[in-house]
Amino acid sequence: MNAAALTIVNHLLAGEDWARQRLRGFAGQTARLRFGRLAWTVKISASGMLEVADATAAATVSIVLPDDAPVRALTDRSALFSAATVAGSAELAETLGFVFRNLRWDAEHDLAQLLGDVLARRGVRLASELARWQASGARNVAANLSEYLTEEQAVVAPRRLIESFCGEVDVIRDDLARFEKRVERLLAAARQVT
Repeated sequence: MNAAALTIVNHLLAGEDWARQRLRGFAGQTARLRFGRLAWTVKISASGMLEVADATAAATVSIVLPDDAPVRALTDRSALFSAATVAGSAELAETLGFVFRNLRWDAEHDLAQLLGDVLARRGVRLASELARWQASGARNVAANLSEYLTEEQAVVAPRRLIESFCGEVDVIRDDLARFEKRVERLLAAARQVT
């Protein structure tokens, strides 16, 4: 793991006693995390923090993340770990997955140390409102684009027409199945007569 990423992860671990406690049980063991061409090998210290490990050393567990790992990390961290390929210690892999799924950054606390409590609280609140505003804007754009493509330009069929079409296809399929059964009965009766 590069030094910056390791520093960030250890900073998050330093603020979470429960996470370090879980990792202490695996002190001395190594984990290799691979994403595309990048590979990080870390060793769990006796204090439950992560240290750089020799990349050539045998890893206790090897975890290969899917190609869309960055997107999943931002949108659904639990899906990220469920899509990973794991080799080696399943117990260590599960512990690492649990820790990283539940590890949270207390941004307000860190900002308060730099800017003071009031500015930190206002900054975090502003960032949260900005994120909500952007998410709302993205939803509105998607809804408007959907309406434009289905109603105004008719490039994409609206859901109600697709559902209606599927219902009609189901009716025709059922009618055809009944017709085939009748034809089979008539052919069987005709064979018995001859």
